[in-house]
Amino acid sequence: MKRVVVGLSGGVDSSVTAHLLKEQGYEVIGLFMKNWHDDSVTISNECPWLEDSNDAMIVAEKLGIPFQVVDLSEQYKERIVDYMFAEYEKGRTPNPDVLCNREIKFDVFMDIALQLGADYVATGHYCRKAAEVIDGKPIYKLLAGKDNNKDQSYFLCQLSQQQLAKALFPIGELTKPEVREIAKAADLITAEKKDSQGLCFIGKVRLPEFLQQKLQPKKGAIVTIPADFSDYVKEHPSFATKEEELSHLATKFRYHKTDGKVVGTHQGAHYFTKGQRKGLDVGGTKEALYVIETDVVENVIYTGEGKQHKGLYRNVLFVANKEIHWIREDLTLIPGETMQVEARIRYRQALEKAILYKVETGLYVEFENKQSAIQEGQFVAWYKNEELLGSGVIS
Repeated sequence: MKRVVVGLSGGVDSSVTAHLLKEQGYEVIGLFMKNWHDDSVTISNECPWLEDSNDAMIVAEKLGIPFQVVDLSEQYKERIVDYMFAEYEKGRTPNPDVLCNREIKFDVFMDIALQLGADYVATGHYCRKAAEVIDGKPIYKLLAGKDNNKDQSYFLCQLSQQQLAKALFPIGELTKPEVREIAKAADLITAEKKDSQGLCFIGKVRLPEFLQQKLQPKKGAIVTIPADFSDYVKEHPSFATKEEELSHLATKFRYHKTDGKVVGTHQGAHYFTKGQRKGLDVGGTKEALYVIETDVVENVIYTGEGKQHKGLYRNVLFVANKEIHWIREDLTLIPGETMQVEARIRYRQALEKAILYKVETGLYVEFENKQSAIQEGQFVAWYKNEELLGSGVIS
């Protein structure tokens, strides 16, 4: 009998995952990951992880499977939290959920599972896995979940062949309503439980408040850049090569305080991200202001009026070599090669047509349509026919 360790989070998805595996005849062990217990940054007196681990334990009892809490908060702090602060201080926007899967669930957690003699690790992600023998060796594929509204393949865009080989995603073939139905039929306490919002670790903590407790506030200017800013309207130079053109298009606009007018102040550029609209507290404009750039060195936030502001849009982004990750290592591009794909730069964004161009220093992703708020530090993931082939950190 194959042994599977399920990451039981205390939510409905992982509860049904464990239930289905048990029905399929696996020997199932439930583990709850405790990733966070710095109470100084939890809002109010809520202690979500206690409540969640309790729900996970009740589900394990109901299913008749062994259950244990594993404390991963040290690794979590090192690999995720410290990294996040370093990124925010550089003015980049990390994606903790993608990292949590790569560094915690499918690395530290997987190691614990393998020490327990597990053949597989299973999670409640809405995605699917397939395998195909190519040139005599098994190649694992990560496919989008059946439920379009819930597809979570993006969060797993940094997994490797080794990690995928040992992963199971039992609810990937189901929709969320079907998962809730199964939980109800199996009389699981989590059947009606709301989906957890917020980061994969801080429970109910909101990111700005979390950051504010760790990064020092410092007052700076909010500057509005006009829609007819000179760089938006100037002629494109002619390029000798496609790579020169891509490099030009991937370069973000540079702003100086003199390019616009000061309309307010903020408490620290590192608290803001591109595309953000809330929290600026500047009135008197016809349309809402959006953050189009943050300068953490000069501590200035640049904004533009309206969702269509030119400063928000670009159609080319760059990923440096060390940040490129292929799940399908067999499809890795070499310099000079291109690939037609569909790509997204954030979770829940519809897939957009794009072309990958591999060059000596990295990889350009050229979108057919301009993308709003391309954010350094976030992940771009590329797909073909529902399969996630690879991803990278936007430079």
